[in-house]
Amino acid sequence: MNQDSKKAAVAEAAIGYVSEGIIGVGTGSTVNHFIEALSSVKARIDGAVSSSEASTERLKALGIPVLDLNQAGPLDIYVDGADEANEHLHLIKGGGGALTREKIIAAASEKFVCIVDDTKLVDVLGAFPLPVEVIPMARSYVARQLTALGGRPVWREDFVTDNGNLILDVHNFQIVDPPSLESRINDIVGVVAVGIFARRPADVLLIAGDEGVRKMGP
Repeated sequence: MNQDSKKAAVAEAAIGYVSEGIIGVGTGSTVNHFIEALSSVKARIDGAVSSSEASTERLKALGIPVLDLNQAGPLDIYVDGADEANEHLHLIKGGGGALTREKIIAAASEKFVCIVDDTKLVDVLGAFPLPVEVIPMARSYVARQLTALGGRPVWREDFVTDNGNLILDVHNFQIVDPPSLESRINDIVGVVAVGIFARRPADVLLIAGDEGVRKMGP
């Protein structure tokens, strides 16, 4: 099974967690497959809260109403992908730059279902550069603080988040204690959000491999 087929398979498996009401929808190539699959059950949901303008456009193109989170209130389920995941369901997210909105929707959801292919499952997070969203005027200051933590931050040039901010991609981290590093980076003045999802990890991790889709979590 090639990688695209795995993404399609795990996206289809996530449809089984969709019941009714308003759902949270993330961002990325695997989520794009989920949005396509969601069109087959759109009659039983009232709409979606989206983590990015790109996902919003895809949802609307399929006739799925997109609501503001302030309007929607608490969500039963949020479905999103990840750039890396470990056995504790801790994640690195933000390769697409939507990490802040993804964190907000995850926090507002009762259940976070993360969908990945097996190349994203790792023993230690950090091989994928860690995205950090920063206020533009704080970019250099935050970069110095991240360097002091042992990372090598690289400004994602020619990219602006949907919130109007910048991204620093931090290389050289081996994240052995994801909740602790998440808190330390969040405490740096000028950081909007860090792409470690450990203080609020996934509740369910669906992993697509050559043998099909398996689940980690309850």
